[in-house]
Amino acid sequence: MKNSKVYFKTFGCRTNIYDTELMQDITKYQFVNSEEEADIIVINSCTVTNSADSNLKNYISKNKNKKLLLTGCAAHSIGETLFKQNKVFGVFGHSNKEKIDEMLQKNTPFCEMGDLNFVNENIVTDISNRSRAFIKIQEGCDFECAYCIIPAVRGSARSMPEDKIISQIKILASNGFGEFILTGINMGSYGKDTNTSLAKLLKKIFEIRGVKRVRLGSLEPSQIDEEFIEILDNPLLERHLHIALQYADDRMLRIMKRRNRVKSTLELFEKLANKGFALGTDYIVGHPGESEEIFNSGLENLKRFPITHIHLFRYSPRDGTHSASLKQDVTGDIAKKRHKIVEELIKEKNYNFRLQKQPLKVLVENYKNGYYEGYDQFFNKILIKSQNDLTHQWINIDEYEIKDVNYATK
Repeated sequence: MKNSKVYFKTFGCRTNIYDTELMQDITKYQFVNSEEEADIIVINSCTVTNSADSNLKNYISKNKNKKLLLTGCAAHSIGETLFKQNKVFGVFGHSNKEKIDEMLQKNTPFCEMGDLNFVNENIVTDISNRSRAFIKIQEGCDFECAYCIIPAVRGSARSMPEDKIISQIKILASNGFGEFILTGINMGSYGKDTNTSLAKLLKKIFEIRGVKRVRLGSLEPSQIDEEFIEILDNPLLERHLHIALQYADDRMLRIMKRRNRVKSTLELFEKLANKGFALGTDYIVGHPGESEEIFNSGLENLKRFPITHIHLFRYSPRDGTHSASLKQDVTGDIAKKRHKIVEELIKEKNYNFRLQKQPLKVLVENYKNGYYEGYDQFFNKILIKSQNDLTHQWINIDEYEIKDVNYATK
């Protein structure tokens, strides 16, 4: 069976990207770069919205002639149904990702969900992208946001062992990796169950020889405390933070069952911006209860926030969540219009931020369409023309041209 060729298909977030890299690092099977080459396809799925489930089902349908194994979040939400419908050969839960070869070698159909509240013990030591590495530090979430299914399919918040995280980064840094992207489902909760904190972990990571930049995944406003603020001056921390706002009107935040409120979050964003950080956020339009008055109020408040990047979503009901039980009173065309308005606002904010013309430190990731591509310390894409091979190199740029609202070139 180990002569079988395996393709890993990943949907969803950075945590899923890490989990796929973990499976690839563990497996003794040969994994390939396309579905066409594969005998087996392992689908690491996302289930954050109904549309995510639809995308998954479409993918399964297109590859129905392959041996399909389903894991990830959708394994816990719709995996059993897909298995009973004979859509997939096997289904396995998050904890069984660390037993990937055992899952791959099964000769009879199976559905094994495992322990939802497991903690990873393995680390990733070999990653194909030789410039940056994802490091999972945390799993699960204790928040109960009205629109979100993730706590039900990822379990409660729990931290990865600190010694495992440090060991992984030391190994990768000694092998030439310079940038480390810390990820998790609710990163700000790191350490609450192990008597430590994200700030304490970062201090130890900053001391590791070879680390050149640390990027953080999404943080919750309510979890950023003074201890975290104190580490922000460290030059190894990327000058970009992504803080999940979700909305900019308190009435909607209460409907969404969010813990943050506009006034305190605005004060936090202003404090971080004054320290020179580019700031990203998540924002949802079209959620039940978003009247015209609430949307306009949120928009006016959003204009006050020093935001440079945004993950913008049009609300989609997720079965099994509180929001899905509410009256769906925002039509699709209105949600689309509101999405465009917010999108244009943040594009302008990002453009104005980059007009400040600051020296840039860029990690070049690849070569595409005649340019070397990478991201600067503010998480803006940079395109570089060069006769030399710059792949995986760190480049300092003092002079550059801002071409449009998406990137700069040199």
